[in-house]
Amino acid sequence: MPTYLSPGVYVEEVPAATRPIAGVGTAIAGFVGFAPSGPLNTPTMVTTWQQYVAAFGEFTEEFALAKAVYGYFNNGGGRAYIVRVPYPGDGNAPSPALPTGQLEVSGSKATPALSVRAQDANSDPISVEVLSPSSDSAPAGSFDVEVKVGDDVVENYSSVTLGAGNSNVATVVNTASKLIRIEEQTLTADLIKAGIDPTTLTLAVPSDVAIVEIDASSVIGDTAQRTGFSGFEMHEDITMIVAPDLAVAHRNGLVDLDGFKAVQSALITHCELMGNRMAILDSPAGMNAQEVSDWRMNTTGYDSKFAALYWPWINMLDPAVGHNVVFPPSGHVAGLWASNDSSRGVFKAPANEVLQGALGIEVNATRGEMDLLNPQGVNTIKAFPGRGVRVWGARTLSSDAEWRYINVRRYFNYLEESILQGTQWCVFEPNDDKLWGRIRRTISAFLVNEWRSGALFGAKAEQAFFVTCDGTNNTAESIDAGMVVVDIAVAPVKPAEFIVFRLAQFSGGSSISD
Repeated sequence: MPTYLSPGVYVEEVPAATRPIAGVGTAIAGFVGFAPSGPLNTPTMVTTWQQYVAAFGEFTEEFALAKAVYGYFNNGGGRAYIVRVPYPGDGNAPSPALPTGQLEVSGSKATPALSVRAQDANSDPISVEVLSPSSDSAPAGSFDVEVKVGDDVVENYSSVTLGAGNSNVATVVNTASKLIRIEEQTLTADLIKAGIDPTTLTLAVPSDVAIVEIDASSVIGDTAQRTGFSGFEMHEDITMIVAPDLAVAHRNGLVDLDGFKAVQSALITHCELMGNRMAILDSPAGMNAQEVSDWRMNTTGYDSKFAALYWPWINMLDPAVGHNVVFPPSGHVAGLWASNDSSRGVFKAPANEVLQGALGIEVNATRGEMDLLNPQGVNTIKAFPGRGVRVWGARTLSSDAEWRYINVRRYFNYLEESILQGTQWCVFEPNDDKLWGRIRRTISAFLVNEWRSGALFGAKAEQAFFVTCDGTNNTAESIDAGMVVVDIAVAPVKPAEFIVFRLAQFSGGSSISD
């Protein structure tokens, strides 16, 4: 109490009955991967693509981190922490380039028609055989293509051409092949008509190029040393973690299956221990619906409300090579989460939104395949005619129905962190009815605003939440222990995942208004 000694009028500032709780940020990503330059094992914050380039370098063919971060910003991401982990060898050595070869125009050995590359640097040698068309009705300039692994024909494409249309060799092969990708060269009409002579092209990593395997532990890192993504523990504002180079390294044979699972499991464990972030996981490359289902249910068996899995991979332009590549979607999805949080709110499911920068997808799932994958927690990315490439799933990897949806889990993360940071003033205050009342009013005022924004379900505020902090849950024993117990229950909105219209016939003849 102030001391008053002389007569007069005095003004005093007193604390408000409630102290506002400000919502915390929900759209901050943590990326871990390889880059040609930049600080090692040091979480570095970037807010724009230009800042990333200045710190870690431009696009490279070998590393996926830059493309994932670019996809993040392109989809609406605003702030990210980047951890560059050392590559085996000299610390930043690139992985071996994917095996590539050229096919020349018929009758002109000096004019390349197609650039062919393998999708896996560590696979057995692949033979691409160009054969005369097997069909008598094949158009002029057409040819057959056989793709062999060893002596076995794995893929076969009949009557393809260099010209435009549905029979174009690049279109046909790039849509269906799991082994090779084809890039066309600019050719005149006469050269297109000439086609390609029968020949055999072998794709293999040169014998003098050493394939260096990546140590999964370097990506995971050590909490004490602040290395790998374990260094993210120091940054409590991170809400999502992405490791795009992991999936690419597995595709290229630089990380085995056990290492791939170990890093993903460590990502999930990290998010569960921190309790305020989620892991965005990629499926292995080249999987069809049945294969990714088996991967999800039998190979990994993940069960976590702090992780989400996306399939299939997307097609995007790689500026480093000048053509489209198949790429894991996690970085783009993280940007979509951030954009959704900004435009609608974290309570809105991050789905049925266009994935910017996705020019296509590796596999377009059917309704039956989505019926298989969605209950398993595999979020499908699907191309819709006239509607672009969209994320068509919003589920976690949890078997608990309460935590089935990504937006519910992330919204609770938001509530917990907001209340935690907004009630720090309570510590060491007198533990009595006055304090309990101030806590109730503070949290209730925050939740009323959340209800008004549409984040909570209920026609009235009292139907959307309740806050209990009184003598019923603060006993003499808890007071003696220095504790204040606050029970909060909220009714979060859940996505309308299944829209059902029930149609029936009725007999005409009467007015509907009657």
